[in-house]
Amino acid sequence: MSTKELLLREIEQLDEEELEALFALVREFLDQKVVEPADDILVQIGEIQIDGPEDFAENHDLYLSGEKSIDAALH
Repeated sequence: MSTKELLLREIEQLDEEELEALFALVREFLDQKVVEPADDILVQIGEIQIDGPEDFAENHDLYLSGEKSIDAALH
């Protein structure tokens, strides 16, 4: 018998008041399980900030190849 089946079997024996208490516990358990936005990889990626010249996004290939200098662009 699966864990889910065992749980359902036990739940069927509870009265209404006990079911409400169990439901509150289940909600509390599920709320703790929710992924916090800070843990979400997409949120973390969105928070990345790069300090560079204004045209860095447009000309990143030129900066990577050395055709443009980040030091010269920042001064």
